Amino acid sequence: MDSIFHEKQEGSLCAQHCLNNLLQGEYFSPVELSSIAHQLDEEERARMAEGGTLSEEYRTFLQQPSGNMDDSGYFSIQVISDALRVWGLELTLFNSPEYRRLRMDPVNESAFICNYKEHWFTIRKLGNQWFNLNSLLTGPELISDTYLALFLAQLQQEGYSIFVVKGELPDCEADEVLRMVRVQQRQRPTLIGEEAAQSGSQRQQHPLGDLAHAQHTKPEEAPCLNTLKTETVSSCPTEDEDTLQAALTLSLECATNSSDEDQK
Repeated sequence: MDSIFHEKQEGSLCAQHCLNNLLQGEYFSPVELSSIAHQLDEEERARMAEGGTLSEEYRTFLQQPSGNMDDSGYFSIQVISDALRVWGLELTLFNSPEYRRLRMDPVNESAFICNYKEHWFTIRKLGNQWFNLNSLLTGPELISDTYLALFLAQLQQEGYSIFVVKGELPDCEADEVLRMVRVQQRQRPTLIGEEAAQSGSQRQQHPLGDLAHAQHTKPEEAPCLNTLKTETVSSCPTEDEDTLQAALTLSLECATNSSDEDQK
C-alpha cells in the first residue's frame, strides 16, 4: 500500500488532511483553506450588511468570531465544500431523506467524508478496495466491502455526520496500481500514539470487529482528539458469517430508525 497517499495528523489540521487524503496529494495547505474561509466570511458580512450597517444584528455579527475557521486550524464544512467544488466535486449528506430514497449501496460510491465536532477524515475507494484514510491512524486501513456499511452505520450511531463525495475524483497513482492488484492487510494500523501493548492479539476481541479507542492518542499530538470519540471497525474477516450479517442488519436498522426519528 506504499502508493497510497496518507497525510498524518498535525495539530488540528484534520480538514486539510481529509481533503488531501481524499484527492491523494498535497492539494491544499492551511494558507489556501484560510483564503477560502476569509472569502466566505466576507460574503457573509456582505449579506448581513444588506440589512443596514448600523443595525444591531450587523454590529453583533462583526463581534462574533469566524464560523469558517479558527486559530487552531479547524475549518468548516463550507470551506471543505468550496475547496472540493474547485475540482467539480459535491457533497451530499449520507442520511438525508433524498439520498436514502435512492437506496444506493455504499460500495458503489467513490468516497465519504466523515465529521464529528472538530475532526474530519476520509474513507475512499482506491482501485476496487475501500480504505479508511483517517489522519489519526499510522497508515491506511483496508475496509472490506462487507464491513463498509457496518463502519458507516456505527459512525452514524456515534454522532458522526457523513457526506457522500459526488463527482469524478482526480487520477492518482494508488488508484491505478490497485486496479491491477488487490492488497491484503494482515495487521491493521494503530492510532497515532497508541501503545504497542494495545495492538495485535492483546486487544480484547469483539464479535463485530476490533475497536480501538481514539482517547488513547496523546492530546498534544492531535489536539482535535479532545472532542473526538471515534471507534474504528476492523476489516478483519470473521468466521461466523451468519453472526456478521445479523449484526450488520441490526446495526443498519438502528441507524435508519434513529435517522427517521430525527426527521420527525
